[in-house]
Amino acid sequence: MNVLIRALGAFAWRWLDKLDLPLLLGLVAIMGISLVVQASAGGDAASVLKQAARFAVGLAALVVLSRFAPSTLRQWTPLAYVASLALLGLVFLIGTGRSANLWIDLKIFYLQPGELLKLSVPMMVAWFLHQAFLPPSWRTLAISAAIIGLPVGLTVLQPDFGTGLLVGASGVFAVFLAGIAWWRIGVFAGLGLAALPIGWQFLMPYQKARVFTFLDPESDPLGEGWNIIQSKIAIGSGGATGKGWGQGTQAHLDFLPEHTTDFVFSVYSEEFGWLGVLVLLGLYFFVVARSLWLASQARDTYGRLLAGALALTFSVYVIVNAGMVAGFLPVVGVPMPLLSYGGTSAVSLLAGFGIVMAAGAHRRTWGG
Repeated sequence: MNVLIRALGAFAWRWLDKLDLPLLLGLVAIMGISLVVQASAGGDAASVLKQAARFAVGLAALVVLSRFAPSTLRQWTPLAYVASLALLGLVFLIGTGRSANLWIDLKIFYLQPGELLKLSVPMMVAWFLHQAFLPPSWRTLAISAAIIGLPVGLTVLQPDFGTGLLVGASGVFAVFLAGIAWWRIGVFAGLGLAALPIGWQFLMPYQKARVFTFLDPESDPLGEGWNIIQSKIAIGSGGATGKGWGQGTQAHLDFLPEHTTDFVFSVYSEEFGWLGVLVLLGLYFFVVARSLWLASQARDTYGRLLAGALALTFSVYVIVNAGMVAGFLPVVGVPMPLLSYGGTSAVSLLAGFGIVMAAGAHRRTWGG
């Protein structure tokens, strides 16, 4: 029996020795909060168990990817990028969904290729920049822009602006971490602002309506402004300590739509108050900070850029969703990471943290 226990222990250690325990504990804490909130917001034990199973799949992907050295991932990066683009192309042919065809029905589960691009795009940008002279030249920036722009453009055409925003951010962060000069950032920012009137002409009517609703939600309180008004009521009514688990009225009386997905942070705020919000945001901050530290320890440029980009993209999820439900940003359909109900998003996020842990585990050796 002792021999069996030692053998199992050695096997487990061989698979788990690349994990970063502080980061893992932070992620598990957020997932635990998610299941507690989902049990209240959804009120369906089957849904909670289903989400727990998705987290388990995501954690398995995290463990597996943490075993791969960044040099190995780098070799597979072009194939991963092309495969993700191919799956994204299939969405235009066989995609399905409620408001937009964003999913591929694999019968066993629904796959959203846009979530895979949040991994493959920063991987591809980091792969390219790893071979380039840094800081990046105009030529390097132009090629990086093409790598990012193609999947972002296809994603926005679906239309899925929220996912396109995150895919673009993941690639842009990799370029930013490569040491792009600040004056060049200023040039791109100026070009982006100048292009806003042109981009406005290509927005769908419902996307324009979301912008107008953001500017004045009370102009249509029973229509376009309903979601954000009810969300702000939920957040404000929670007070300092909240109404208590399962006692939130906005979700349980169906005033707040999408209360398990895009607006689950509002449910959490109502039930656990500002103190609960501070705890959750503190966990998010720790996860991002720890991930950035692991990125700084990576052995090569590819690992540092990729891990850093994934960490910063995770922070964009938090900022955009929190700003969205509080009325500080337009509604763009970005979930709160690892808190909102959903499968592909949770699995891809946890897989990304497996890559971050791999970058930190296969770290550079100082002075040798």
